[in-house]
Amino acid sequence: MTTGLIEIRRAKPQDASALADIHDAAWRTAYRGLIPGVELEKMVERRGPLWWQSAIRRGSRISVLLVGDEVAGYTNYGGNRAKSLPYGGEIYEIYLKPVYQGLGFGQRLFSAARRDLSLAGLNGLVVWALSENTGAVGFYEALGGQPVAASTERFGGKTLDKTAFGWQR
Repeated sequence: MTTGLIEIRRAKPQDASALADIHDAAWRTAYRGLIPGVELEKMVERRGPLWWQSAIRRGSRISVLLVGDEVAGYTNYGGNRAKSLPYGGEIYEIYLKPVYQGLGFGQRLFSAARRDLSLAGLNGLVVWALSENTGAVGFYEALGGQPVAASTERFGGKTLDKTAFGWQR
């Protein structure tokens, strides 16, 4: 692993395999035991390299974190999908390879996405997290996020609570 340069840039189609690998590893680490196994497998399998290439080509806002020449994490973000909440932007996903978690890289991705959304005129930010995902909840609370809404999501036969964290401006 080369660690001389840390960079955040927009994802390119050639990042698709790395994005699929990060998604796979991060989701298995974060959601094993929360999301039922069969449902988790389906969700991971849907997000292979072709899915990521398509998302990048469609213009989805996806940024990658490079540590040296390795894609170590990503964030996917855009307009707030919950129109009842008074926030312009939303971070849909922010994930790192497990080996890079807890080192401050997630905060860098979060800050870069927040800045990009603000520059696009999408002020305020919301992020949803499964309430039982204590790592994500703690991460967003440490960044100053305030719980602003609650909902549920069904995964197969299991319904899980989720919390929206908000940041003004």
